[in-house]
Amino acid sequence: MKLKIIIVLIAAILVGLYFCLYTVDEREQAVITQFGRPIGEPIKEPGIEFKFPWQKANIFPKNLMEWDGDPDQIQTKDKRFIWVDAFSRWKIVDPLKFFETVKYEVEAHAILDGILNSTVRNAITSNPLIETVRNTNRELDTIEAGLEDAKEQSDLNIAIGRRQIARNILDEAQPKLEKFGIQLVDIKIKRLNYEAEVQRSVFERMIAERKKIAEKYRSEGKGEARKIEGDMEKEMKKITSEAYKTAQEIKGKADAEATQIYAEAFGKDPEFYSFIQTLDIYKETMDKESSLILSTDSEFLKYFKGYKGKE
Repeated sequence: MKLKIIIVLIAAILVGLYFCLYTVDEREQAVITQFGRPIGEPIKEPGIEFKFPWQKANIFPKNLMEWDGDPDQIQTKDKRFIWVDAFSRWKIVDPLKFFETVKYEVEAHAILDGILNSTVRNAITSNPLIETVRNTNRELDTIEAGLEDAKEQSDLNIAIGRRQIARNILDEAQPKLEKFGIQLVDIKIKRLNYEAEVQRSVFERMIAERKKIAEKYRSEGKGEARKIEGDMEKEMKKITSEAYKTAQEIKGKADAEATQIYAEAFGKDPEFYSFIQTLDIYKETMDKESSLILSTDSEFLKYFKGYKGKE
């Protein structure tokens, strides 16, 4: 009987400990409530905590959480309609305030939707389209070329820029969230899409700009090719001219040497030289089809009549 009582007491103690002890890890914080009302200070440090069975530990995340708004069509200050998609990071810094005013994360997202969507809309409608897209006065790229139909690029002057607009949204929204125990860590414009009519205009400008750039590259390439071809042709003519000059000089020297050799050789026997030259003339003037009528005492045929050279 005593053993049964001891077992029952141990079981009761274990059950009591189960309902009285709870853990809070590094990513969590807790608010203890008694009959629906918070008591004591929020628990923000990790560890094993104690509560009475009739009390409840309300656990809230301590890490960063994400808010991702739905894309919204907004008119800019210069009457341009664009689709704006923003996102932010937030966290619960005062769990007691959060419990008293919001209580659940789902409700927190609803509050964030209302505050952040309206703040983003106010920021976009207060600035021209070019301010929401660009941060500096750098040269327009192809996508941004469709933003300004009436202005030249030199007239563009970014006074605020997209990054500063995001900071302004953060500064405006944060005070509205403090009473809920929420801290807005950051907010960014994730994506901007032009309204369909503006989108067509931008795409047409993108295509025209790319064609212009491609034509510029082709023109520069053709110019460079002509320059290379001209240099190559000039170099080829120079090489050919120098080669021809060298060849003519060599040929001239060879002809001079040959003439000198001939002159020296034939100068020793003029009659032999005359004989050789006459034979060459015979070879050039007479062939199988040639007919030649000459008198027997013609000088041209003197070597056919018999030749007696010097003895």
